[in-house]
Amino acid sequence: MQHHIFPVTAFQQNCTLLWCEKTRQAAIVDPGGEVDRIIAALQQAALEPALILVTHGHIDHAGGAAELAERLHIPIDGPHQADQFWIQNMDKQGSLFGVGGGRSFDPDHWLNEGDRVNFGEVELSVLHTPGHTPGHLVFYHAPSQLALVGDVLFAGSIGRTDFPRGDHVSLMQSITQKLLPLGDAVRFIPGHGPMSSFGEERRHNPFILDYLQGIA
Repeated sequence: MQHHIFPVTAFQQNCTLLWCEKTRQAAIVDPGGEVDRIIAALQQAALEPALILVTHGHIDHAGGAAELAERLHIPIDGPHQADQFWIQNMDKQGSLFGVGGGRSFDPDHWLNEGDRVNFGEVELSVLHTPGHTPGHLVFYHAPSQLALVGDVLFAGSIGRTDFPRGDHVSLMQSITQKLLPLGDAVRFIPGHGPMSSFGEERRHNPFILDYLQGIA
């Protein structure tokens, strides 16, 4: 599996193209906006779009999903249904965050812990990782040791939990009980900013270190 990351919207959210090297089928992860740019990137790489994956329902991650699905005639998978209230209020999110263009949608498939998603010969595992939002998901490709973690974890930081239905304890449990056990060698693509690895964050992320010390 190959990947290409490019930030979209004023939030510089990491939209990611994942594709199967053999079939050139691709998944678009978190198309927050700038749909023309996403389509151009697919065409430039000669990729066949197969599906859209959404980690959570915030507008900077999901605002362009409806338009992209319509234009490419592909399904939307994710997030977990606990984020339905975010997705159905995309217009209100636009007012809240000062951005426009986001449209609500009904995913073709809500996803749950333990589900699998496929494109070409690639299979991703689905982890339910609440905290930043209640329905947040992480997508993991074991053969590549690569995870797409949305806004759960960042290089040197963690996701916010001050939005409606956010929960700090749940977020830390998602990080320490679901992500870190995947292994120190696993690299991850966050929703914003540079890539890192779970080992790097386990050793140096101050939020993780404080949490683990507090429960020791």
